[in-house]
Amino acid sequence: MARSAVATPEEEPQRSPKSKPKRRFGRVRQLPSGRFQARYPGPDGVDRPAPETFATKKDAERWLVLKEAEIQRGDWMSPEAGKVTFAAYAAEWIDDRVLKYRTELLYRGLLKNHLVPAFGNRHLADIKEADVRRWRKERLAVVGQSTVAKAYQLLKSIMGTAVADELIRKNPCRIKGAGMPDTPERQTVPMTKVIEIVEAVPERYRALVLLGTFASLRWGELVGLRRTHLDLDRGLLRVSGALVEIGGGKVMEDTPKSRAGRRVVSIPPEIIPELRVHLDMFAETEENGRVFTGPNGGPLKHSGFRRTWNKARWGVGLPDLHFHDLRHIGNTLAASTGASLKELMSRMGHSSTRAALIYQHASQDRDRAIARALGKAFTKAQTNGHEKSSGTQRARKIIKFG
Repeated sequence: MARSAVATPEEEPQRSPKSKPKRRFGRVRQLPSGRFQARYPGPDGVDRPAPETFATKKDAERWLVLKEAEIQRGDWMSPEAGKVTFAAYAAEWIDDRVLKYRTELLYRGLLKNHLVPAFGNRHLADIKEADVRRWRKERLAVVGQSTVAKAYQLLKSIMGTAVADELIRKNPCRIKGAGMPDTPERQTVPMTKVIEIVEAVPERYRALVLLGTFASLRWGELVGLRRTHLDLDRGLLRVSGALVEIGGGKVMEDTPKSRAGRRVVSIPPEIIPELRVHLDMFAETEENGRVFTGPNGGPLKHSGFRRTWNKARWGVGLPDLHFHDLRHIGNTLAASTGASLKELMSRMGHSSTRAALIYQHASQDRDRAIARALGKAFTKAQTNGHEKSSGTQRARKIIKFG
C-alpha cells in the first residue's frame, strides 16, 4: 500500500520566525542617548544624516520615506548648497552681469549701504521670509521708501538667481509690492512756462530745452547727440547712444538706457528752425561733431549746466522743476494727442514688462502725426506767452514759423 503524501508533523520543515524586511532606502540606528538617527545616500553619492534626531524609530523611518520621495521627484537639494555667504554670492552676482555703468554703481551702493550690513555674513539658506520683513521695516524707519524698494528688488533678484542655481529652495522675498518705488508725481507745468524757460536760458541751450521737451529725450541722450543723428530735412532724430558722467570730471559713451531706447523720433516742424540756428552757432563743426557742447567746448556736463538751469527755473518761478521734468511734460502732451500705448512707448524709448511690447514700434507716419500735434501745442503756447509778455523781441527770436 502506497505511503500517504501528507507529511507527518515530524516531517514538516522547521520555519524560522518571520523576519522584518530590510529597509531599501537609508538606515536608522539608535544613539546612546536613546534617540534615533536616520541616514541616507544622496543623489551625489554622499551619505548624509538627517538634520535632526528623532524620538522614535518610526519617526525616523517616516522621515526617510519623505526624503526618498523628494529625491524621486527631483526636488532634492544638497544641504551644503546654500552655505555660501550672501556677501560673497551678491558680489559674484554683480560681477557676472553686463550692467550699465550707473546701474552697477547703484547696485554696489545698495549692497554696501543696505543689504550687506544686514545679510552679508548670513548663509543664503539661512535668510528667511521673516528676516526680509524685519529688515524692510527697519530700513523704512531710516531711509526713504524709494531707496528701500530698490534695495528690496535687488535682494529679490539675487535670491531669485540663487533659486535658479539650486542653492536655495525658494526666494525669501515675498512681500507684495515691496519692490515698487513710491515715486512722487512729477510736476506738469503749462506750456507757456516752457516758453519762459527757453527764453530764460542762454541761447546756446535753447535747442537743448526744446528737444528735451518735444522729442522726449533723456539728458544722457541729448548730450550724446551728434550731427549724424539729425536729419532736419526729414524732421527725424536718431537715438543710438548716450553720454554718461563717471565722476572726476570724466564722461564716457554708452548705449541707451534700454533696448527700446534705440529709436527714431520725429521732430515737430516748428522747432526745426531753432535747431538749424543751433547747429550753425554752437555745435561742433565736424561731420560727426557733438550737437551740444559746454561753453568752453567739449561735452556738455550736467554738473556744468546745473548753475544755468537753477538760475532759469528760479527765474520763471519753478524752483523745484528738474530738467527731466521737461521730458515728462512732452510725454504728457504726446499722450494727450490720442497716441496709442505702443506709439508712446516707441517715442519715449520705454520698455515694458510684457515681452510682446518690447519690440513693438510705432509707425513713422503716426509718429509724424504726434510730432505735428506737439508742434501745434507749442505754437499755441508761444502765442499765448507772447500776448502775456507784450511780444518781447527775445521771444520772437526763438522760432520763426513758416
